[in-house]
Amino acid sequence: MQKSQKTFLGILALIALALVSLIFYEGTKVYRYWSQKPLGAVLEYPTLASSMGARDNATVVSALQTIFPAGTLVPSATVDIESTKMPFSTEISRTETLMPSQTLSASICGNLPPMMLLGIGSDARSDAYLYGRADVIRAIRIDFQAETVTILAFPRDLWVDIPEISDNLGSSYQKLNTAYIYGNPGLGYWDHPSEGPGLLARTLERNFGLRADHYLAISMDVFVDAIDALGGLDFYFPNGVDGRSSYDQSERLVFPAGENHLNGEQVLTFARMRNISTFTRSNHQNVVMCTLEEKIKSPAIIPKIPALISAFTDNIQTDLTPEQITQLACLGTQMPRSNIIFASFPKGTFGDSYVYDPILGANTFTYSSDYDVLRSYVAQFEAGTWPSVDSEISSSNVNGEGRGMGSRCE
Repeated sequence: MQKSQKTFLGILALIALALVSLIFYEGTKVYRYWSQKPLGAVLEYPTLASSMGARDNATVVSALQTIFPAGTLVPSATVDIESTKMPFSTEISRTETLMPSQTLSASICGNLPPMMLLGIGSDARSDAYLYGRADVIRAIRIDFQAETVTILAFPRDLWVDIPEISDNLGSSYQKLNTAYIYGNPGLGYWDHPSEGPGLLARTLERNFGLRADHYLAISMDVFVDAIDALGGLDFYFPNGVDGRSSYDQSERLVFPAGENHLNGEQVLTFARMRNISTFTRSNHQNVVMCTLEEKIKSPAIIPKIPALISAFTDNIQTDLTPEQITQLACLGTQMPRSNIIFASFPKGTFGDSYVYDPILGANTFTYSSDYDVLRSYVAQFEAGTWPSVDSEISSSNVNGEGRGMGSRCE
């Protein structure tokens, strides 16, 4: 080969290398843009975890590659309304868990600050999210450094001050679970793009001082489909479970004693039984979450997690980015089962009450409580100092309400 030919081939090789480098660079930029773009409208107030993500993506991807096989990783008295009003303020004193000057310790899923995620279970069937009340309301504190997830349940029947609705309803006071439907686009009461999750997040902040960083809402149909995609869930009920009531005697509400393999619709029925107290129903839901966690971490399911995430992200309401979902999947598959903690306000904090609802034109059941006490618990929850764990959650005790305020999966 002549010298001139070698020179020409060398130049071609350099050009090819430059083109490959440029394509890789541009592809990386596109991926970073896609992976860090929220899947929905973000909450409108400053968030504690707003800086989460970019600087740690390489660490997270590296960790996930050790988990998933190659080629599977893809990103009782009537109370007048006025007497229930309390002095609410959006200027809540908060104890921050992480100060800017502090250095984050290493974690397999990235050096990330705590995240507060608002989890919502909608009572609507459709995945269009036009209507539906918040049947399940959970504040989820994710601590990547301690590798813990703490989940606080909010009773849906609390009587609260909801922003932005008084012009349409003539009153700003309604049950907590209605903030979600008033924010969703079907009623047209609130036009912020964060919709129902955004208005519910603002309501929680106004009444209890909870500041959510992100949200994730799921409809009943999507929940059912997700459970079915996992192949159903297995429960053991030593005494059986009977959810029948005077107004619904359907056999679908009866689960026999012993082993029960439930499909998505049956799991939903178990989680939404109405012949039990709010606190027992919350325990049913905790049992479902513990059972779901166990199923997701099974060897047969772990390789399918990326595909499952990809299949369902278009059918939920969330402002998480694909990168954040990857980080959460990483933590969920790595942390010990005992590091999932369920928090509940003390049952004695609440009292049965009836409030006149001008929308219904009748008295409606609510829970009364000292909201200053609830705010105190919320502040400790956000700081990661509450609750302490004193009991375990098990399907063998589905009707238990816990001995205290903190429990973990058995």
